[in-house]
Amino acid sequence: MLPIPELLAPAGDLERLEYALRYGADAVYAGLTEFGMRAAPDNFTPEQLAQGAALCHARGKKLYLTLNTLPTNRDLERLPAAIREAWAAGADAFIVADLGVLALVKQHAPGAEVHLSTQAGITNWAAARAAFELGAKRVVLARELSLADIAEIRQKAPAELELEAFVHGAMCMSVSGRCLLSQHLTGRDANRGQCAQPCRWKYYLMEESRPGQFMEVGEGEGGSYILSACDLCTAPFIDLICGAGIDSLKIEGRAKTFYYVASVTSAYRQALDAFLQNPDGEYRCPDRVLEELARTSHRRYSPGFYFGPEKARQDSAGGGYIRQWEFVGVVEEWREGVARCTQRGKFALGETLEALLPTGETVCFAPAWITNGAGERVEATPHPMMAYTIPCETPLPPHSLLRRRLEAAQE
Repeated sequence: MLPIPELLAPAGDLERLEYALRYGADAVYAGLTEFGMRAAPDNFTPEQLAQGAALCHARGKKLYLTLNTLPTNRDLERLPAAIREAWAAGADAFIVADLGVLALVKQHAPGAEVHLSTQAGITNWAAARAAFELGAKRVVLARELSLADIAEIRQKAPAELELEAFVHGAMCMSVSGRCLLSQHLTGRDANRGQCAQPCRWKYYLMEESRPGQFMEVGEGEGGSYILSACDLCTAPFIDLICGAGIDSLKIEGRAKTFYYVASVTSAYRQALDAFLQNPDGEYRCPDRVLEELARTSHRRYSPGFYFGPEKARQDSAGGGYIRQWEFVGVVEEWREGVARCTQRGKFALGETLEALLPTGETVCFAPAWITNGAGERVEATPHPMMAYTIPCETPLPPHSLLRRRLEAAQE
């Protein structure tokens, strides 16, 4: 019998963690201000990690901590204390890529689950077995694997070993994300969480004896994005991923906004639930799922490597984002037909809004008026984080998200 997969969402900070939980995640993964592949000051302090773990556990959810950089000797001096603090804060598991870090977790957080990161490059069943023998409870499979590869690993790996796979988000052009470009070009080490994303830059070709004469490489008038991979999207075939034996479905995006986290988590919650309602029947991805995935900023979608490398696509002509909708507000409270909101983007009277509810439902309405925080009628919401009220007949629960379709939507 196949497992019921966990839906795992990114949490770049406490706000994003809360929205991931409200919009359907079973677990979240988060990082400290160092030692994770998305190193940034707006990650979690130990105190914030404890708050996040408490929020997760109160809802019966889990929190996994990323320690998946490749640390230097100097980094190791600070790592044991970070592990002990995170374990005391309530982290349910540690995601690691380095064997030394794995050993340190075993030493300083006895009893903690260890998940071997995709950066470890698990591409075959022998590697999965070895990871289990070293103490890993779960392996996050390399993104270069096909469905057939995953099914074979599931068949030959220990039954107690959990398998996790990415199902949505940005794809790194390097094998399992182990890239040297950023370090070489900018001095920012991608393997220590500081990637400058040079794979997203425009590139031209210049011949040595003709300095200053730039020649296009591939397509596109503005240059060629020869290294830029399309975003991964697996909602249309989530049944096949579950059928291959995956235990955890992972959404990429710890550096993305809480709106992105909420929207994509909501979409995959609905897709997974649609599959689980009839796991032995024919799966059809609900239309509302695909519509929701078009309402966040994204690169062109691709099935990744799940159907073989020939299906994994790059967008060499563009490389930029498709942005058709703008996030404009958060509902704080709804009472007697009036919603009290916080501004996150500008909209004006006469425009139609769409609200995404934590249930995954959407509500369309055109507010007849806007009142600012002082109770004055206004024509628009131009000021960042301003409080305003608008009428809506349909109840809008707190944390509902408001958005508008852009007039000149980028296709």
